[in-house]
Amino acid sequence: MGTLVLEARGGSQTAWNQLVERLLPLVTSLIRRHRVYGADADDVNQTVWLRLVEHLDRIDEPLALPGWLSTVTRNECLRLLQRRARMVPTDPQESPTFERADDDSPDLVDALMITERHSALVDALLELPTDRRELLLLLTEDPPLSYAEISRRSGIPVGSIGPTRARAIRQLRNSRALRHLAPPAPDGRTP
Repeated sequence: MGTLVLEARGGSQTAWNQLVERLLPLVTSLIRRHRVYGADADDVNQTVWLRLVEHLDRIDEPLALPGWLSTVTRNECLRLLQRRARMVPTDPQESPTFERADDDSPDLVDALMITERHSALVDALLELPTDRRELLLLLTEDPPLSYAEISRRSGIPVGSIGPTRARAIRQLRNSRALRHLAPPAPDGRTP
């Protein structure tokens, strides 16, 4: 990833194409998780890649690029959802009514909870050692990769992928970023 970022900064179209090809599944899955579809999804996708072009030379840690893209994608989706929530379709034939949507509507609350969980997950992934974070990202590719392909890309033997995945998930669950999302214990204390 680091080499691709450096080459893309230098103007290599091939490196840029490979970077987009590698990270596009992450961006599109995040857009879908925010329930943004169609032309809106295309707009968010285009804006995310534009932001990367604008800021590529400022990304100090190339391995943090997936986290950076996740944050930008989330922010662009939220910006779009906020704009959409402000627009209230009206019938020009009827008298105007200026009813305001309830700020605690289930859709808005659900969207905010999903966004908070996603943000916490991205932060938790960034707490993991690089090899475990990359393994988990490879395991979430869409379409799924075979263990042989994951082994080839990560350098982890096929027989070690499952146990390494289990350790990474355990470490992810115990991360600082996800602790605040855990429900309180029956005695009122947080775990």
